Amino acid sequence: MGCFSCFSSQEKKAFKRIHSKSKETSDVVRQRETLLHQQQQQRPHSLSRPKPQQDQRSHSQPLSENTRKVPAETTHQKSSNKGESQNIAAQTFTFRELATATKNFRSECLIGEGGFGRVYKGHLNKTGQTVAVKQLDRNGLQGNREFLVEVLMLSLLHHSNLVNLIGYCADGDQRLLVYEYMSLGSLEDHLLDLERDKLPLDWFTRMKIALHAANGLEYLHHRANPPVIYRDLKSSNILLDKEHNAKLSDFGLAKVGPTGENTHVSSRVMGTYGYCAPEYQQTGKLTIKSDVYSFGVVLLELITGRRAVDITRFGHQQNLVTWAEPIFKDTKRHIELADPLLGANFPRKNFSQAVAIASMCLQDDPVVRPLISDVVTALSTLSVPDSPFASPTRAPPPMHMSTEDNIISTRECQEELAEAIEWGSNSRKQNARSLASCGSSV
Repeated sequence: MGCFSCFSSQEKKAFKRIHSKSKETSDVVRQRETLLHQQQQQRPHSLSRPKPQQDQRSHSQPLSENTRKVPAETTHQKSSNKGESQNIAAQTFTFRELATATKNFRSECLIGEGGFGRVYKGHLNKTGQTVAVKQLDRNGLQGNREFLVEVLMLSLLHHSNLVNLIGYCADGDQRLLVYEYMSLGSLEDHLLDLERDKLPLDWFTRMKIALHAANGLEYLHHRANPPVIYRDLKSSNILLDKEHNAKLSDFGLAKVGPTGENTHVSSRVMGTYGYCAPEYQQTGKLTIKSDVYSFGVVLLELITGRRAVDITRFGHQQNLVTWAEPIFKDTKRHIELADPLLGANFPRKNFSQAVAIASMCLQDDPVVRPLISDVVTALSTLSVPDSPFASPTRAPPPMHMSTEDNIISTRECQEELAEAIEWGSNSRKQNARSLASCGSSV
């Protein structure tokens, strides 16, 4: 089979209720998950997907007719953000088509590998498009459920900082996903354990990547309806194009967020060690603030050039957050967090603001962590070279622990973050007024 033709009428109704503009409730969300689970138990090698009646077509028809259109207005709030679309197309492919596109999955086309399986660079003959083809390992950690979740999520969610799902294949027991090709690979490839022939990312490129990742999370948390918790934010899931524009990828673990009066979603703990929020690890209670913690870890990786978990280091340095926490509390030691590959080529004020943002995102108490929308506003000041926080002053050499007690409190971190947020907000308003005045003068 090439599509989810076995989706029952009862499941179609449940899916439509979940992804319509009507009021969402947690009971409906749980009903959908129960129905999907029952279906998978009954037909272990058959996946289901809701489909309009007119899409029940043979795969022998032209590609343009073999495209599923999903009106974004029925599932999400309208947005004027650049890069967002009102219609999303998800194509279905046969296994033969994707085997041809990847030269029968030759090793020379292999561009990545993980717990899900392997990713190949491919070329679609019908459209001439270069794509990335993810082939799920049938014996791997991710199964049919993760595949189904990713297809549904990326068919219904669309933003310039989320990777674009072109289509999928569900022929027999084969499970493949087809994405837009991101030429520079993942952030991990350009930040962690950098090869000698690769130039390190400069400071403003790092902040640009952080801003784009935060933009993607903001869309999931505050624009998608119902909200979505990403649950697997890490450097290897942030992909880069040739201009270092960043997009979030791999939505197999994404979870529909709390709705109505609920404050969290109870879930089996999933994700990657070193990136998971402490309250989620301990209780299984998942909120949008869990993603904010994971973002803090990624931001700290961008600042330090260190892995979230590095077993090659000694003692407390193996865990990035554990190593950084005491440094957060002493302003004179903040410079110790800087990646040596930056060569001190970064603005001191800009750097301090980034450290303050990371510190607030990594608070143990999720209530104290900022909303990702506030983080976006603050980061918008740090990714612009001519902002007030980007003075040409270079960072001084590393300082050792002072004998004086210079502990920075949570309140002081909040003030640092608030300063950046305020400037970013004022900057946005000023830009909006400038655009309005330009429009009126035309």
